Amino acid sequence: MDGDAFLTKHNLIFYTFGYQHPFDRVFAFLKYIPTQLQPRFPLRFIKRRWQLGSIELLRPTKLYSAKNFQKMREIFRRDLPEYVYFSPFLQKELVSPPKNVIRKVYVPNQCLNTLFKSKRHDRLQKLALETVTLLLVESKVPLEDFGLHGSLALNMHSAESDIDLVVYGAENFRTLEATVKRLFKEGELDGVTRNRGDYKGKVFVYNAVRKLGEVKVQYGDYKYLPISPILLRCRVKDDSEAMFRPAIYQITDYQPLNLASSSLIAKTPKTVVSMIGCYRNVARKGDRIEVSGVLEQVENMKKGKVNYQVVVGSGTREEEYIWRVSD
Repeated sequence: MDGDAFLTKHNLIFYTFGYQHPFDRVFAFLKYIPTQLQPRFPLRFIKRRWQLGSIELLRPTKLYSAKNFQKMREIFRRDLPEYVYFSPFLQKELVSPPKNVIRKVYVPNQCLNTLFKSKRHDRLQKLALETVTLLLVESKVPLEDFGLHGSLALNMHSAESDIDLVVYGAENFRTLEATVKRLFKEGELDGVTRNRGDYKGKVFVYNAVRKLGEVKVQYGDYKYLPISPILLRCRVKDDSEAMFRPAIYQITDYQPLNLASSSLIAKTPKTVVSMIGCYRNVARKGDRIEVSGVLEQVENMKKGKVNYQVVVGSGTREEEYIWRVSD
């Protein structure tokens, strides 16, 4: 599921991306690299080191830029080609580790359950459990629908780490979102912005993961064909899947903003899909948004029907975004 972390036999730590995966592979992005492999990865790294057991790890300064995506793909193609896969349904070559290289999987709700059962906790772990307890009591979202990811989940955190939470299910996410806003008004939380807050001086972040019953599409159900970069404004018609990754916004009132986009008017998109996590939950139903992305043709492989969508985070350009704009 999206957000599950896994360690490979080469001591690389990936995070699963989305819910559509080939049978024997996982679409994922690389987050941590062992220090001994640093010479193979000519990237800029954060100065801090992480420790997973005996493995010392580094993290690139930019995880999601198009430039880094392309550079990562080149590195894996050269040094670890088994991690690279051309998808006939996405029409892209992607970093996609095969399942046979995975050593261990870290599932957020299992990681949180392990932490609750543990008898010894450091200060940050205690605060994480206190934060989760406050949120689940006040929101009535059950404990089994909460999870923990990030460095805390892998038990390689430091005192400076944030508390990175998961909530399973769209309805639970909206309930938690409303609860966080209420607790802020009541003075229980500080620094509340989109998907984050501050409890007792420590930042916590919460993001949504689909429940199994909310995964409606399997890999191979649709074929995606990139057409052209596009710049547009539109209105959000449905935000019921905007909190997930990929974030899906159903749209209406399509308005192209440049000549190149105007020439694509016959291929009017019905959805905007963000592969970039920071554009989850940035707009609600009725909001007007400006979007820079890539227009894609979407073919239903079972029914033969064709629609169009705009992808933000195509991995081909840096300037792709979703911004709320006024009417």
